[in-house]
Amino acid sequence: QAQLVESGGGLVQPGGSLRLSCAASGFRFERYAVGWFRQAPGKEREALACLSSSDGSTYYSDSVKDRFNISRDNAKNTAFLQMNSLESEDTAIYFCAARFYHCQGSYDYWGQGTQVTVSS
Repeated sequence: QAQLVESGGGLVQPGGSLRLSCAASGFRFERYAVGWFRQAPGKEREALACLSSSDGSTYYSDSVKDRFNISRDNAKNTAFLQMNSLESEDTAIYFCAARFYHCQGSYDYWGQGTQVTVSS
């Protein structure tokens, strides 16, 4: 059974950093693109970043580029989202997701999410 489990969320002060992890199991992780999303209360889900499995291409939303970095360790079946210079507007539930090969298109698997709160 395919599964994604996020971890690493928590409370951080503005300007701080967090690294989220996404542990995958039950499918050939190395063949799947990994994306990170977030959803804040009362807002729609927002796509943040994606890392392709085909050629290692990365994509970032304008709201997080230059602050967030997506990476993966296929040997550990884990993806990461390094988040720097966090702002209160980054407060949300963060999800990872996986889809076969490319970043474009709908995602096959989703994690349950991890809460990130940016507050002083």
